[in-house]
Parts: sequence; C-alpha cells; structure tokens
Amino acid sequence: MPTLVIYNPACGDRTAAQFFSAHVLPLLHSAAIAPAAVHATTHPGHAAALVAAQLDADPAPLTVVLGSGDGTLHEIIEALTNTPPAAVRAAAAFQLAFALVPCGTANALYAALFPPAPADDPTEYRLRSLRALLAAPAAPARPLALALTTLVPPPRAAAPAHTAVSAVVASTALHASILADSEALRAADPSLARFHTAAAQNITRWYAAAATLLPLRASGAVERWDPAARAFAPHPHSTPTAPTVDVPGPFAYFLSVVNVDRLEPAFRIAPAARAEPPRGAALDVVIVRPRRDPAVELDSDETRAAFAEKLKAVLGAAYQDGAHLLLRYAEDGSLTTEGDGPLVVEYVRCGGWEWEPDAIDDKAHLVCADGDIHEIPKGGKATCNAVAPKDENSGFAVYV
Repeated sequence: MPTLVIYNPACGDRTAAQFFSAHVLPLLHSAAIAPAAVHATTHPGHAAALVAAQLDADPAPLTVVLGSGDGTLHEIIEALTNTPPAAVRAAAAFQLAFALVPCGTANALYAALFPPAPADDPTEYRLRSLRALLAAPAAPARPLALALTTLVPPPRAAAPAHTAVSAVVASTALHASILADSEALRAADPSLARFHTAAAQNITRWYAAAATLLPLRASGAVERWDPAARAFAPHPHSTPTAPTVDVPGPFAYFLSVVNVDRLEPAFRIAPAARAEPPRGAALDVVIVRPRRDPAVELDSDETRAAFAEKLKAVLGAAYQDGAHLLLRYAEDGSLTTEGDGPLVVEYVRCGGWEWEPDAIDDKAHLVCADGDIHEIPKGGKATCNAVAPKDENSGFAVYV
C-alpha cells in the first residue's frame, strides 16, 4: 500500500513543517516506511489534487499521513467524493486511509477519535493515529461515514442541485451563521476572537424554517435520546407506517454530526455519538427551538434576548462533558436539571434530515458543511443523508 505524506504549513499555529521534520518523518523512517512523496501544500485545493493524482496513477489502496486541521481533510474527501474519477481510477473503487496528525485549530475529528486527557504528553498525543498506522494490521483503519447535503433548487429552476460533503458536521441556524460571519471578519481579525464576535452578532436570531427527520436505515425509525435511560429509543412520532418526523420552527440551533461527538476537544455537543455509537451510517442531531420554552409567548426583541441567555447556557453546558442534554425547563421557563419539564435540547439520531427555509429569512438559507458555507437557493431546500462505505475495500478510513 503506497503512502503519501501531506501537511499544510499554514494551518493552526503554522508549526506543521517543523513537527513533521522533527517527529513524523523520523517515525516513518524508523518503521521502514518510505513515502511515495512528501508534500507541503501551497494553496487551497492542493492536497485534494495531490491525492487525486496519486489515485489516478495507481488505484491501489492508499495511505495518506495528513498534517492539517479538519479543513484540509474535508477538502480531500469532498473532492474525491464529488469529482468523477479519471484514468485508471475510473475502473475501481478507491480505498483511502488517513493517519491524522492534528495541526489545525479545532481538530474535531482527531479529538473525537482520540479524546484528550490532561496527562497526555502533547507530542505523543499528536502521534497516536500515526502510531496506529505503524501497528497495522493489528490496528485496522476505522471506516468513516459521510454526511451528503444536497442543496435542492426550487422546481423548474435552471440551476442543478449541488452536494456538499461532510466528515464531521452539517449544520444550519446559529452554527452556520457564526461560521459565515466569522469568515467575513477574517480579514479584519484573523484571531479566534472573530468567532466570539460572530456569535454575539447572531445569538439572538431565530431561524424560520421547517425540518423533517428521516429514519435510520438500521432500525427504520428516528430515535430520540432519553437522558434518564441514557439511551436512544424510537421517537414517539416515528412509526412503522410514518417513520419521518416533522419538526416545525423557528429554530435557534440545528446541528448534525457524523463520526464525532465533539467539535472542539472539550465541546461534546453530541456525546452519545461516542458513548452509544450508531449501527451503520447515522446523524446525531442537536436541536434547540425557542417555542418549547414556557416563558416564550410573544416574539419580541426582549423575548429573543432572554432566550439567548438560555442558549448560551446550553452551549456552555456542552463543555461540561455534554451536560446540556440534562437541561430542562421549569414551569417559569428557567433552566434546571430537576423534575420532568420539557428538555431544552432535542437530541435525535436519524438517517438524514431535510431543511426548508422560509423565503424571507436569508440567514436560514445558510448551511455549513465542515466549515464551508453554502446557500440554499430561494424556494429550495437542503437534504442531508448519512452514508457509509459500501464495503471494507472502499471509501475513507482513519487509523485509530
């Protein structure tokens, strides 16, 4: 199996080149692994082009030692998923296994596969996926599921549908708005503070849309998390004859993940994705809807400001080992972990979802796919489905 080494010298704190020279390449040499090539990326799309060229020249199963954040990984996966294969690759399904070396800012997939602990040696922690590669076949690569989000134009539209690919997150509402606005702020503020600025700009916003949850292929139903039982159970509105679940808006938060339980090392937004992993391809979806709050009677600036404080509490609790799933509304709308009031967070597991934004709500048309922002055409919708490799000899995987 050929091995390609690629690192992005511009990602994260810009130390990838130094780390690969000091640690990654010597480890490969000591294991008698001679890479087919070692590349430092120089521009967006470079990593994807390098991998595609290797697979076009030789469709044999390929290992990529990748030093980057989630963005470069996303770039490779989306390009190979959406671009028609050329040359010899057109005749065979490809198998691509990554040994990840986290060099980015959040490194969500790596943190989910290797949850960090305070006692971890920083250097050794970053080499865990690479060491799993060196231990192969004792440590086979773990297949990755994907979330395919298709932006569907309205009927009779001239533009074709477009599909975005995620290996980590597909979201709308607040998360997508923060990512979109933070990118607009990048030129003026390249620091992480721009995300806090973008969050402040959007935290009081409600998103006018209607969502539909699609059943899991494994169970034929949409499942809902029961925090008391600490398990998923069939959603009461998902039946054998009508397995889809309609979820009316407005929404404050709508985010789905695949392969991960967290978006940052400590931000466990979907904790059951690791604690109770799904059978087959699935999306864990986290939803917050303002009208479930007993204190919300009228839509006003004051109401939205008050609800924003509760949403901040929800997101803050996600940093406490996923404690946001325990939050309930008291009769007066205050947040509590006691009693049997409505859960603040609706946490579901499903095979996919549809999101149809109100035509007059521009922000509700935004979709985030692993950090890339896409816009649903006016009058259209987004449809997201979880998919898994068809067999062990195809698709994407990570050494764990």
